Amino acid sequence: MNPTAARPPRFPQLTMEQLDATQKALGEQIVKVSSIGIGGPYNSMLRSPVLGQRLFDLFHYLRWETSVPLNLNEFAILIIARQWRSQVEWYAHAPLAQKAGLSAGIIAELKAGKRPLDMAEDEAAVYDFVTELTTARKVSDETYAQAKRVFSDQQIVDLTAVAGNYIMVAMLLAMSEASVPPGKEPPFGEGEA
Repeated sequence: MNPTAARPPRFPQLTMEQLDATQKALGEQIVKVSSIGIGGPYNSMLRSPVLGQRLFDLFHYLRWETSVPLNLNEFAILIIARQWRSQVEWYAHAPLAQKAGLSAGIIAELKAGKRPLDMAEDEAAVYDFVTELTTARKVSDETYAQAKRVFSDQQIVDLTAVAGNYIMVAMLLAMSEASVPPGKEPPFGEGEA
């Protein structure tokens, strides 16, 4: 049993009707693009609306204006979601990754905690770069050279920023003990490594 289920949520889910003017302006922007409405990380961000707006603007760039191709950008997000076992990140982004062209096989292997076997060169570069940067806290010359073979300088910077951004999102979700929408199955089972 989930120990958090027996106690009130750290941040009860806000509704649009509860938002003050500053929060409402941000909430209206969020609902235009979010598959989870003002849930997930947005529920926390709305409690600090100035920060929330700045983060939303960053999210906008990193999701829709980044130089990294969408399938690879979503792959990077899923790598972070898997590392953190972030239920909401995985729930929201796995369908987006598949829709963007990331194979179901890669998604399934990543979800199982494995380095996917059948990756294209650019996918392997994303996996190795993001994984090494976030686990070793550095990028070796070999991994950097691998990334440089397939990405521009701007893409490497954007890839680094998306990984860091989604670590922050995972942290917001973990701190607030956010979960998937009611009635939906969490992607990671209890005790799943």
